[in-house]
Amino acid sequence: MKELYDQVSLNCSKLVTRSYSTSFSLGIRFLDKKYHYAIYAIYGFVRAADEIVDTFHDYPKAELLQRFKDDLYQALEDRISANPLLNSFQMAVHKYHIESELIDTFFHSMEMDLQRQEYDLDKYREYIKGSAEVVGLMCLRVFCEGDHEQYAQLKEPAMKLGSAFQKINFLRDIKSDYQTLGRSYFPEVDLDQFDVTCKEAIQKDIAKDFEAGYQGIKKLPKGARFGVYVAYVYYKSLLSKIGKTPPEIILTKRIRIPNPQKYLLFLRSYFQHTLNLI
Repeated sequence: MKELYDQVSLNCSKLVTRSYSTSFSLGIRFLDKKYHYAIYAIYGFVRAADEIVDTFHDYPKAELLQRFKDDLYQALEDRISANPLLNSFQMAVHKYHIESELIDTFFHSMEMDLQRQEYDLDKYREYIKGSAEVVGLMCLRVFCEGDHEQYAQLKEPAMKLGSAFQKINFLRDIKSDYQTLGRSYFPEVDLDQFDVTCKEAIQKDIAKDFEAGYQGIKKLPKGARFGVYVAYVYYKSLLSKIGKTPPEIILTKRIRIPNPQKYLLFLRSYFQHTLNLI
């Protein structure tokens, strides 16, 4: 009956993904089906850790994160966990040979979020590496299916794409991060003096990451290319909307792409993909 429990675990990861992220869920649907549950497993794992540090304000976050971390390492050793999210993630780790270094680096960034701090350039890069770049590499391990040469070729673009996505999230969530969580990720940026010049500098930095990431998308395995491209199109549209929004508005509301517009973006992406315009 272990097979039934494993399937239930994977379904739990899928439920978490669909509950927390409409955009990411739609992107997964455009991947080849053979990748679906592993990517759901990765998202479910990172989302659970992220929720601990971001939303469990009335609970002992540090203790809960440490317990979650210990439980994962035990699950990796035992190849099973009573926590269905960790059970599905350990299956993906073992099947696709996801390195422990990526997991360790991810947890390091989550631990950084437990304390209020101002980020200098080194800490900023360190945080993004663990919170976004290594998650991109976990997904890349799945897409490459053991092809180490392909993984090495696409590693840098995958990290750049993950970095771009995370920096856009920082801009989108700048109000809640700063006012609710007391975080200011962008180095050498005084959010009390956040202006057009600051915003444009951040957008220019993201554009460089996007270009490098896009070059990698074109070289992804066919079954993964369209799903990742959909995520790229969504985030690029979000960045464009943020670019048209005055800094003072960004500081007071979360910028979003309405669901009807998302579906139009995905439809346009589909036609570009089918016409080999990617």
